Amino acid sequence: MSERLSAVKGMNDLLPPDSARWEWVESTLRSLMHRYGYQNVRTPIVEPTALFVRGLGEVTDIVEKEMYSFEDRLNGDQLTLRPEGTAGVVRAMNEHSFLREGGRRLFYIGPMFRHERPQKGRYRQFHQAGVEVLGFPGPDVDAEIILLLRALWRELGLVEGRDLSLEINSLGQPDERRAHREALIRHLEAHADVLDEDAKRRLHSNPLRVLDTKNPAMQPVVEAAPQLIDFLGEASLAHFNGVKAVLDAAGLAYRVNPRLVRGMDYYNLTVFEWVTDKLGAQGTVCGGGRYDGLIEQLGGKPSPGVGWGLGLERLMLLLEAAQAPVPAAAPDAYAVVPSAASLPRVMPVLEALRAAGVAVVMHAGNTEGQGSMKSQFKRADASGARYALIFGDDELARGEVAVKPLRDAQAAQSLQPLADVAAWAAQLRNA
Repeated sequence: MSERLSAVKGMNDLLPPDSARWEWVESTLRSLMHRYGYQNVRTPIVEPTALFVRGLGEVTDIVEKEMYSFEDRLNGDQLTLRPEGTAGVVRAMNEHSFLREGGRRLFYIGPMFRHERPQKGRYRQFHQAGVEVLGFPGPDVDAEIILLLRALWRELGLVEGRDLSLEINSLGQPDERRAHREALIRHLEAHADVLDEDAKRRLHSNPLRVLDTKNPAMQPVVEAAPQLIDFLGEASLAHFNGVKAVLDAAGLAYRVNPRLVRGMDYYNLTVFEWVTDKLGAQGTVCGGGRYDGLIEQLGGKPSPGVGWGLGLERLMLLLEAAQAPVPAAAPDAYAVVPSAASLPRVMPVLEALRAAGVAVVMHAGNTEGQGSMKSQFKRADASGARYALIFGDDELARGEVAVKPLRDAQAAQSLQPLADVAAWAAQLRNA
C-alpha cells in the first residue's frame, strides 16, 4: 500500500458539516454586500512579490517573515502567494483603470497565505473577507464600512459590546506621523535598555510598530510613549471627529485606543479593530482603516481608499464560543425509493421538485439486497430533512407519492399526485 499523504502543515481540509456554517456565513456576507451596494472582485492568488513589498512595507512582519515567495521556474519572476487582499485589489483597479469613472465599493472572499506558527484560529492558509472603498475621501465611508460590520454581527447572531467591541484611532497624515516618529524615537532611545531585539531592530525603520508589541516587559515604556493623536492637525482631527459623529449618531459604542496602529505601512487617518475576549490571545476578529496613499504608491493616479479584512477562521471560532445560532443545512425532503426498478419514474419527479426550488436528497446505492425501507428511513431522519417522500410500488401504481413529515409527530402523512408537482412543491419548500 502506498504511503498515505496528508495536507500541508497549517493548511486544513474543510468538511461537512462544518462547511455548512461557512456557506451560511458567506451567503450572509454576500447578501449584506448587495444591500450596501458593494460589488464582488476576484484577484489572483499569486501576485508579483514587489506588489506586497511596495504595498505593505519592507520591515513589516508579513514581508520579512511570513510571505510564501518563490521564483517562477519558467521565467524567473519573483512571485508570492497573497498574504492579504487589499494590495491585489488596488493593483487590479490600477491595471484596468477601474477608477476612471468614479469611486468603487468592492468586496472579496478568498484564501490568503502566511507562513506563521499554526495555532487555533491562525493557519498558514486562511480565509478572509474584505471590503475596499476606493475614490471617496470623506469620513462617511469610514463610518459606513464599520457600520456594515455591525450589521453583519447582528445577522450572524453576535452582539456588539458582549461578543465583540470596537476600537478606533487616527494615524493622521505622513507629515504628522513624521513629527510623532521623531518624538517616539527619542522616547524609545531613552529606554533602550528595556527594548527587546525586535523593538531595537525597528527603532529607526518602523518605530510605530514597536507600540504594537505584546512583550509585557515593554508595556510601561509603550504606555508612556508620545501619542500620535497629540500631533494631529486640524484636518486630521476633523476627519476623525467626523467618523465618531456618525458612529455616535448610529448608537455604536467604541473605544478610542491611541496605541492602535495596525500591521501594514499603508494606513493613514482612521484605523479600527473589532476585538473579542472570547478567543484568548487571538482577540482581533476584523480590522482595517484608510490608505489614501496606496493607490499612487502602487502606480495609479492619486486616489483615496479605505477598507477592512475579516478572518473567517477566527469568526467561526467566535460564533462557536458565543453559541450563536447557526441555521441547519438540511434538505427539504429525502426520497425513499424501495425499488431500484422504479428510478426511471421517480427521477423526473425529483428533478421537477428541484427545479421548483425544493432541496431533495435521493437515497443512493439502492441495488439488490441493499437499501431496505428501515435503513432508508434511518438515513432520511439523519439527513435533517423535514419530509420523507415515499415512492413505494403501491403509491407509484396510483400515480402518487406519500409525503411523511419527519419533524412534526402530530402532522399526518399525505398523498400527492406525481403529475402535478408544482401544486405541492411549495408545501415542502415553505414549511
